[in-house]
Amino acid sequence: MVLEQFEQRYLLGHEEMDQTHREFVILLNRLNSASKHDFIPLFAELLAHTETHFATETDWMQAYAFAAIREHQSEHERVLGELNWFNRRVATGQMTMGRAYVRDQLPAWFQLHAQTMDSALAALVNAHRGQV
Repeated sequence: MVLEQFEQRYLLGHEEMDQTHREFVILLNRLNSASKHDFIPLFAELLAHTETHFATETDWMQAYAFAAIREHQSEHERVLGELNWFNRRVATGQMTMGRAYVRDQLPAWFQLHAQTMDSALAALVNAHRGQV
């Protein structure tokens, strides 16, 4: 499953989060069609992007006392663990499983995560906008 485009249903009404999600989808799609030569650095780029993405969300969760912070952070830790595991293999040229993860697992995870956990976080941050 590839996310061919950034769909309206992924928009959460928080400009920074929406832009980060657009970038994530672009990276997934680039990875899906990447040559063997390009896949390795793109996968590392996806990992770095996701680390920054999740760190920013953690900052918001802490700043606004997000009620589901443990669940959300646990999900982030799981995905980062998977990305790191696959990245170590991809970096050595073992790309088959990394390609399958990008094609089959990450898009489905992103769809659910964005529409549930990130949607709730965006609503909380938007409710506090200007009250930092």
